Amino acid sequence: MRRAVNDLLGAYDKLIMDPVHGGIPLYRHEIQVIDHPLFQRLRNICQNDILSLVFPGATHSRFLHSIGVMHVGTRMFRSMIDAYLRERQLSERTDLSLSQLDAIDYLAKTIRLGCLLHDSGHSSFSHQFTQARRIRDLMSRPQRFRDLWRGVDFTRYHPDEPGELEHEHYSVRVAHDVLSSVDLDNAGLNAVDVIGIMETTDVTPSDTFCRHARTFWEFIAGEDAVAGTIGEQDVPALVMGLLSSIVSGEIDADRADYMLRDGFHSSVTIGGFNLDHLLSNLRFGWDVSEPWMGLAITQKGLGALEDFVYSRYQMYRKVYAHKTALGFDWLLREAINEVLEDAESFDWIDTCLSDMRYFAELTDNFFWEAFRKVARKQPKSYSFCIVNRVKLHHLDTRENLDKQQITDHSHWLAGELAMDPANVVTCSMRARFSNIQDNFNGIKVLVKNPISRERSLRKITEVSAFFSKFGDGTITHFYSRPEVTRMAPPDMLE
Repeated sequence: MRRAVNDLLGAYDKLIMDPVHGGIPLYRHEIQVIDHPLFQRLRNICQNDILSLVFPGATHSRFLHSIGVMHVGTRMFRSMIDAYLRERQLSERTDLSLSQLDAIDYLAKTIRLGCLLHDSGHSSFSHQFTQARRIRDLMSRPQRFRDLWRGVDFTRYHPDEPGELEHEHYSVRVAHDVLSSVDLDNAGLNAVDVIGIMETTDVTPSDTFCRHARTFWEFIAGEDAVAGTIGEQDVPALVMGLLSSIVSGEIDADRADYMLRDGFHSSVTIGGFNLDHLLSNLRFGWDVSEPWMGLAITQKGLGALEDFVYSRYQMYRKVYAHKTALGFDWLLREAINEVLEDAESFDWIDTCLSDMRYFAELTDNFFWEAFRKVARKQPKSYSFCIVNRVKLHHLDTRENLDKQQITDHSHWLAGELAMDPANVVTCSMRARFSNIQDNFNGIKVLVKNPISRERSLRKITEVSAFFSKFGDGTITHFYSRPEVTRMAPPDMLE
């Protein structure tokens, strides 16, 4: 209990200096997580694949991003606690009991570790790795999931075996190994609770979590908790869902950090938003009739939330979907496919994807060396283009075309430029806002009655028309294919 009080008061064991957030404090068990080889590998994985070929400053790693997410997630949770206490103090004296302090501390530390490990399963070049055709084939191999968990009971995290693996599944696998090697008992934590708030998992929380969840629910809900309208057995799952939304939701620590960090390192101001203003207006929300528990925002905080969403929208359009950046992403995927045409490289990557003893080898550095090897043998390869920054020649950009329209436009461009249609390359990015209205309806708005001063929860789109403005959107860039010579079969390589 003394440890919980000390931690809540700001005691920490180490301070990391971050260019975006400043000093980030760490506890002893978190230092052990960060020092683990499977986490240290994130130093050698770039946050934005090869975006630095377009925005030279964007060389930041998944390592620092993960620590930043932990910091933002902590701020989100604690700012809601602080706001709750401030508002309660206005109407009545509120003193936290030791059991409430212990519950808040447990949930806060669980959030911190969930945020810290949320991206630990990313491989080389982050998202582009799993989008390469030959990598997708490898990750879809039958028995891959069982090979990855050989000798370990995965059913405590995944009741059902997934058919195709994503980086989130690897994050869970990494988290299991890392947390198994950390002294969580001394920190009073349970690995199953941390992994339970990460994506793709479905866990039965520990007895400790259930106890703290009920204490937390009684603390924030007051009369609603006493009324018993939500069964005691249902509370832990609702609280776990609340914590999960901080790690991965519409307003989550991951998005908040990468938008600020990517904008900072890319020297792009359109990714900016006022994080302090946003956090100061977040609240705990619950509705006993659904039942629902999640994030709520005050009416005066809607402007900060709108800035957050619009900044994210603009970052996708102006940075992530930049015509040169998407062209290099296409070249990168083709270069990865080239590397896997070599039998030795194929076997080694196959092994790394199935055995956690070697998973740490899958970093950007591994592929950069492989690209250089291919480029030396094949000067007209995709790998040569990546190593020497030979970009695709941009022909045109169109928005909101369907598949047939993209094909038709490719043929039209080929005809106008006297090209073979097969030499027209298309790269599309879908602006992920088609479901923005429905998704943000999961976040409630605290509306105050001007007469009774009582507060009620309303859907966000009932209060703000801003979120109804977003619809489906696809940006498609058209390029001419570079003059490359396909590599010879692996047995013909010297």
